[in-house]
Amino acid sequence: MAFVPLHNHSDYSLLDGASQLPDMVKRAEELGMPAIALTDHGVMYGAIELLKLCKGSSVKPIIGNEMYVINGSLDD
Repeated sequence: MAFVPLHNHSDYSLLDGASQLPDMVKRAEELGMPAIALTDHGVMYGAIELLKLCKGSSVKPIIGNEMYVINGSLDD
């Protein structure tokens, strides 16, 4: 059975992630993972880089985002 990590933060998640995308894709390929997700905090800066890195590998990219939703006004 294959494992696909669906909650990953890269160094694009400021103060939360330290992993660099080239290393993440390379390691996923070494471990035989069919896909890997990128779910940085509130940003999608790494999406294009992940797509480009996965294009030359056997790993399928899954693009996501971790956001926080509030009810009401920001002034509350």
